[in-house]
Amino acid sequence: MGTKSRTVLLMLLAVLGFVAGGGTALADGAPSGTDIQVAQTLGARELTVIIRRVDVTPSPLRVDVVTHQGTAPGTLHLAVAADGVVTSRGDVVLGAEPGVYAGNLQVDKPGPWELSLGDGTGTTATIPFIVPARVVPPWEKATYGGFVAAGVFLLLALVVAMRAKRTAFALIPAGGVVAALAVAVTGALLSASTPPPPAPGSQLDPTFDNVTDPYANAQLSTVDYSRPPVNLAAHPAPGGLRLGLTDGATGRPVDDLLIHDNALVHLVLVSPSGRMSHLHPVRVGPGDYRVSVADPEAGTYTVAAELVRRGGGVQLVRSTVDMTGTAAPAPEPPGAGPRTVDGTPVELTISPGTPTTITAHFRTQDLQPWLGMLGHLIVAGPITGQPGTDAATAPTWAHVHAMIPPVAGQLDRPDETVAAYGPDVSFTYTFAAPGRYRIWLQAERGYRVLTIPAVVDVPTTGAGR
Repeated sequence: MGTKSRTVLLMLLAVLGFVAGGGTALADGAPSGTDIQVAQTLGARELTVIIRRVDVTPSPLRVDVVTHQGTAPGTLHLAVAADGVVTSRGDVVLGAEPGVYAGNLQVDKPGPWELSLGDGTGTTATIPFIVPARVVPPWEKATYGGFVAAGVFLLLALVVAMRAKRTAFALIPAGGVVAALAVAVTGALLSASTPPPPAPGSQLDPTFDNVTDPYANAQLSTVDYSRPPVNLAAHPAPGGLRLGLTDGATGRPVDDLLIHDNALVHLVLVSPSGRMSHLHPVRVGPGDYRVSVADPEAGTYTVAAELVRRGGGVQLVRSTVDMTGTAAPAPEPPGAGPRTVDGTPVELTISPGTPTTITAHFRTQDLQPWLGMLGHLIVAGPITGQPGTDAATAPTWAHVHAMIPPVAGQLDRPDETVAAYGPDVSFTYTFAAPGRYRIWLQAERGYRVLTIPAVVDVPTTGAGR
């Protein structure tokens, strides 16, 4: 091999080293799916439905159902459907003890799906979810395509350099190497600055087309994804309530809610005497949700629904509904101090100030996450009227969380099977105005959600932002 051939060969080998060394470092990966946890008040059962993530299709779909204390045993009938066509069915047999019970279904393609579950005797819940697709961004295609083309041109240049009579001919495929590398490097550089398209399911209504190829119909970033607030109408129904959610602009049923803090709808019901229920209505159709209310009090209930509409952010909508029942009124709750809730001793302390710290000390370290959080605090006030109307007319409603302590290297939040938290569940909240507030603290222990009602008197000097 002549001097010129060696020179061309060394140059091409140097390019090969650049290609081999730069390929993996500049590659981008598509996001994968994650587990979906959805709380459901299905009849008299308070359940957490966990739809396990699916990485490839076709694939089995595992559905775990977490039951709580007092959940009746029985069989839940599951089914998954795409485009309104049921493709797989299965059962989950619930035992008498609270815990996790598994079912298995099958999905055969990425895109929007619906999981339905019912016990055969009452309402059937439907939960929308998305099976993600492995999407390769255009710049990733350009990067890898450029590197592959550079490798092909490199081999061609080596062959020409060794076999051609005139080594200058090797410069032609060498130029192809340079051009292919330019495409690859440009694609890699664009990957750091080009925003992804709107995510189907979080910003855009999901379809099979935009889930499998979100770049095909990618909209410009100037598109306004916001949507009008939701109107809430609550009506008594046999055994509970029927909730109608309609668009604030068109009056049409709203069918674009997102799973927020492990539920489609967080419903807070406050009875005429101040008894609070934190429920999770099941979806039975577009804008149509149902929830069971066991033995209500007679009188006017306050209804507050927290939800997230696709592109609309978190919304809190309130209403009232008159119900009939025979339940005895709840006693007026105390303020700070010791008490026992469902057999669990708890000490409630309130440290006044701006902000105020409210702590429930459970004297145990086996608390479980509920709805992805260590604890929940519902605040209503200032209250000025009788127990039957004070929550409904309270100007301030708040839903505050006690977060799960982070663990280094742990990306996913633990589920209800992890009983390793406590003894303190603390909340920090700034009361906007002086006066008396009703508060309800919630935490889970032994698969039982403990609710601690209390009243807080906020002095003038302790309120404000």
